[in-house]
Parts: sequence; structure tokens; C-alpha cells
Amino acid sequence: MLFEFLLNYVETFSFLNVFKYITFRTGLAFFTSLFIALLIGGPLIKFFSKQKIFNPIREDGPSEHIVKKIGTPTMGGVIILLALIISVLLWADLKNIYILFCLYIVCSFGILGAFDDYKKIINSNSHGISSKFKIVIQVFLALIGLLILSYFVNYEEFKNLYFPFFKNLIINLGWFFIPFSVFVIVGSSNAVNLTDGLDGLATVPVILVAGCFAFISYVSGNIVFSEYLQIIYIEGSGEISIFCGAIIGSCLGFLWFNAPPAKIFMGDTGSLSLGGSLGAVSIITKHEIVLAITGGLFVLEALSVMVQVISFKLTGKRIFKMAPIHHHFEKKGWPESTVVIRFWIISIILAMIGLATLKLR
Repeated sequence: MLFEFLLNYVETFSFLNVFKYITFRTGLAFFTSLFIALLIGGPLIKFFSKQKIFNPIREDGPSEHIVKKIGTPTMGGVIILLALIISVLLWADLKNIYILFCLYIVCSFGILGAFDDYKKIINSNSHGISSKFKIVIQVFLALIGLLILSYFVNYEEFKNLYFPFFKNLIINLGWFFIPFSVFVIVGSSNAVNLTDGLDGLATVPVILVAGCFAFISYVSGNIVFSEYLQIIYIEGSGEISIFCGAIIGSCLGFLWFNAPPAKIFMGDTGSLSLGGSLGAVSIITKHEIVLAITGGLFVLEALSVMVQVISFKLTGKRIFKMAPIHHHFEKKGWPESTVVIRFWIISIILAMIGLATLKLR
């Protein structure tokens, strides 16, 4: 929006050429979203508290949560989404199909998450809408977006699955690309949602993954860098680094209020939309497997729930004291801050491994 407006005056004011650089606009997107999140965070927290938009606490969760977290506002994802969307609208090229696709995913999944949070608040419990209904809607939303994206992005390499650490290991998915991509977006969305159970636990890993993909999208959209790193060149994908920069800024701003002890929780409004958008970015850059590496903490959290459910249904026994796995360590006596910081360390290590795959081919 503002970016396109400024381009009209490039010939008159030559210094405006700086806005053509993706790196410059990524920095602007970062600082803009950070500033907006910090600006609106306090007033929104006061408003949510006044309206009693409180986070329902799981009755079967750690006992200290009932004491410490009850009465904390939720739907903090609204702070993230407002900062993220405004920043992208200001600094990204809105004619870029990849930007439009990411905006669609983050907005549609955010609305779904907000409805889920609303149901929890109205019903005064942690259940919200049913898991099956939520997944069906997620699949539908992702499918619509992917079909539109496939219509506008018409090149065969887009349907390929690229494996890290290997130069020539490529699988053409054909039309299986659609269900695979739906799985990536929906799986990523729910994995981040499951991770969002402790103060700041999901926010920092999202920042780390977004940072990795800001770099990946930039080099993927640069023909020189992509050739040097021997990764696929995707014309126009560099613009996605602006979207990732906005994610980082908005999440950092939110973390100011979400740091232990949290003044507000992200809720499904934030976690579903952020997870879905990370999946969308990985599909655009053709680094879906790298997402599973850099976002390995999210994968671990999701797997812990799946293993727990399968084990209980087949044997009647639970492998973990409680799932997702961060609650397991709380039940074992780890302080919440210890769990969060150690999981952050794991995320940093996985992010470094994910970035290393770009060179080790």
C-alpha cells in the first residue's frame, strides 16, 4: 500500500529507490509490526480484562495453573494479527500472489481461532469447538487457498518435494501436491496450537522459525544466491521475507506482554494463524521438510499428543504424565520457567540445523 504509493515518486525523489530493496522493507516491516504490537498491547489487555475475556484453565492440568493463570486475558493473537497484517499491507508488494496467499491463510485461520476462543470464553471451559470440526474447517480453508495459488503459479517445479542434505533427491508429487500441502498447513497450525500452553513457549520458537524462513525466502527469490546454495529459484518468493519480518516483529512485541508471568495469552487466534502461515511459507519456498526441522519443537509437541492418545486407546496406559509434553515435565516437578527456557534452547539448536541444510547439499 505505502510501498506502491512511494514507488510513484521514485523518478522525482531518487532516494526513494531504497524502498525497492526487499531487505530494507523487511526491516521496516519488522519495526512497524513491533511498534504496533507494543502500542496496542496495553490498551487491548485492559479492554479484554474489563470485558472478562479470560483464559479457561484445563481442569486436568498442573494444579499451579489454576492458581497462577486464572483470570488472565486470552485472544492475545489479536495483537499479533493486527500488527502483522498492517505491517504487511504497508510494506509488501500486494500484487505478489505469495503475499496474498500468506495474508489469506493468516486471516482465515485467525478468524477460525478467534471463534474457537470465543466458544471457550462463552462456555467457560477449555474445549471450544470440536477438534474434528476445527480440522475440517482448516482443511477447507487451506484447500481453497492452495487451489487458487496453483492456478496462478503455473510451473512444474512447484509440485516437487525437495529433500535437504541432498542435491538431486527430488520427488514430483503431481496432484498429490495439493493434499500434501494441506497437511503441511493444517499440521503446522495445530502443532503450534498444541505448543502454546506455557507463557512464551510458542512465541519464541515461532520467531526463530520465521527468522529462518525470512532468510530462506530471500535467497530463494534471488537467482544468484539460490544458484550458489543450489536451491530452487522461485521468482517473487523474496517478498515473503517481508511477511516473515512482520511475524518476528509482531511476536516480539507480543512477547513483551506474554513473558512470564503472562499478562495475556495468545489463544487459538494467534497460534492457529501463525502455525498456518509458517506452513504456507514453507510451501512457497519449497522447504517443507526444513520446516519440520526448524519447527521440530512443534513436531515433538504434536507427536507427544498423538502417541499419548494412541497408547491410551490401545493399552489403556499413558506414556506421559500429561500431554502435550511440556505439561509432562511440569508434572515431573520442573518449574514452568525451566521448561520454557529449555524448550527455547532446543528450538535454537533446531533452527541452526535447519539453516545448515542450505549449505550441506
